[in-house]
Amino acid sequence: MANDTTATPDAAAHGAPRSHAFQAEVAKLLHLMVHSVYSDRDVFLRELISNAADALDKLRYEAIAQPELLEGAPDLKITITPDKAAKTLTIADSGIGMSETELVENLGTIAKSGTQAFVEKAKAAQGDIHLIGQFGIGFYSGFIVASKVDVISRRAGSQEAHLWSSDGSGSFTIAPVADAPRGTTIVLYLKDDSLEFLEDWKIETVVRTYSDHIAHPIMLVDGEEAPRQINTANAIWTRPKTEITADQHKEFFGHISGSYSDPAITLHYRAEGRHEYTVLLYVPGEKPFDLYDPERRGRQKLYVKRVYIADDVELLPPYLRFVRGIIDSEDMPLNLSREMLQNNPQVAAIRKAVTNKVLSELKKSAESDEANFRKVWEVFGPVIKEGLYEDMERRDQIYDIARFRSTKGEWVSLKDYIAGLKENQTAIYYLTAEDAAKAKASPQLEGYKARDVEVLLLTDPVDSFWVRTALGFDGKPFKSVTQGAADLDLIKLKDEATPETADEPATVTLIAALKQALGDKVKDVRNSKRLTESAVCIVNDNDMDRTLEKLLSRQKDSGVSISAPILEINAGHAMIQALARQVQSKGAASVEDAAQLLLDQAFIIEGEQVPDPSNFARRMADVMAKAFS
Repeated sequence: MANDTTATPDAAAHGAPRSHAFQAEVAKLLHLMVHSVYSDRDVFLRELISNAADALDKLRYEAIAQPELLEGAPDLKITITPDKAAKTLTIADSGIGMSETELVENLGTIAKSGTQAFVEKAKAAQGDIHLIGQFGIGFYSGFIVASKVDVISRRAGSQEAHLWSSDGSGSFTIAPVADAPRGTTIVLYLKDDSLEFLEDWKIETVVRTYSDHIAHPIMLVDGEEAPRQINTANAIWTRPKTEITADQHKEFFGHISGSYSDPAITLHYRAEGRHEYTVLLYVPGEKPFDLYDPERRGRQKLYVKRVYIADDVELLPPYLRFVRGIIDSEDMPLNLSREMLQNNPQVAAIRKAVTNKVLSELKKSAESDEANFRKVWEVFGPVIKEGLYEDMERRDQIYDIARFRSTKGEWVSLKDYIAGLKENQTAIYYLTAEDAAKAKASPQLEGYKARDVEVLLLTDPVDSFWVRTALGFDGKPFKSVTQGAADLDLIKLKDEATPETADEPATVTLIAALKQALGDKVKDVRNSKRLTESAVCIVNDNDMDRTLEKLLSRQKDSGVSISAPILEINAGHAMIQALARQVQSKGAASVEDAAQLLLDQAFIIEGEQVPDPSNFARRMADVMAKAFS
């Protein structure tokens, strides 16, 4: 690979460049950057400026404890230098810089978790490069406009500097260099179709559009003239709410989240009293790629007096991890370590107050802008519901904003559910299932539908967990329609023509025969209060409903296995009545195969595999042969 070091510090005198291969995922990403055509290439400059601003923030934080890091160059700034003669565009910052190891890890051999995810999403998005920042890999966007990229970096506090260089073809080189300033300098060797980025007007337009909010000066070197600042360089959250436009909020939200769509909800306020701090938070309008990252880390940034401190302080609980933004404290010490911040009582007080405020804002949105909140809930509802079993203190607040699909509509609130209770209904009924289609088709709903009783359809994995610990809402307990006995006797049927089933002698005899035939494959066989149309269904009779049991049984070391179900039969169904007559006339042995088929049918309706497919097929073939003989 070429290693032209034009316009960079001398590398040859300090050792030959060492070549490294890109990790496979990074190579795929670079191929995408180099060979794809993007409709809006301006974003590469946005991403490189954003990275530079982060480097300046990190240095300012480290310099609190080590002021000597700023010696010789106390000004923190970003400098953009176009060179029309050399066809290069240089973006330099006086920030924290990178060591040789960090250059290798950050720019070549250790792919961030988002790299492969971005490659897949970018292909699906057909060239929408706007989402690259969301995946933490914005540096590589430089290859959209450049045939080669050089990166010269010296870490603050070190005298060693190195040159990273690549043409994006599969490898990169690193060599030591002399006399490099602190920070990072990126030199882009522009392609012929990208030379417009050497024009002052183009650079200024991109900065004003995407980076005006950057809190550090962005300087433009304009020929022989002195460098001039081209951004306003004040923190957006310090401005009065009335002076910030929707476009400026969108721009800043994009900077901190990497997503350049409109935020769904904006929360901007200043808290005064015992603790003073400013909050600017956004609820995204679309799902972040890392929403279900196992670490469930928050993505809010902590500042103290406009000095960036950290983005891993857990300023909001994990179930609000999708919220992006900043919290800027006016009275917190600057010299607290990240470890001390995790247990700092002031941080805990801020976390408590801001969490309550976010939940309050979500409730306000649910009440005042139902359409917008519905979109938020569709994306983030499964995550918010994690709080129903994690945050007992705020469970009622979460209940207020929770929305559920039900047998009567989409996104029903618990308040609306309670308002529609039937006479003598004493519980909030729910059904858990793996997806909405299975839930709606469940035979266990039949008895409730016959009585016009609404049932919540819970289809997110988290639902099976929180309902186990839920004490109830407005004095009404939550009750599964697939667990235990159905308590429908006191609720009137919607249609009086729908027959009630009773344990008549023939039914009792059939149940005894089915129990004998099925043995320990079932915990019990009983007449159903749930069924009005289907012949059979299965339910659980322990403290765990079948959906949760199936979910946990798939997890290693959970210690949970699928238990024997209760088989419920519909005594009013023609097939069950025919089997009852068969038992009376020919005895229990005559329905042994039918008993197995009934249980297998119940498993199939439940979306489960039959325990013995070959015997199921044999029995079904025998039934069909008799029917057509």
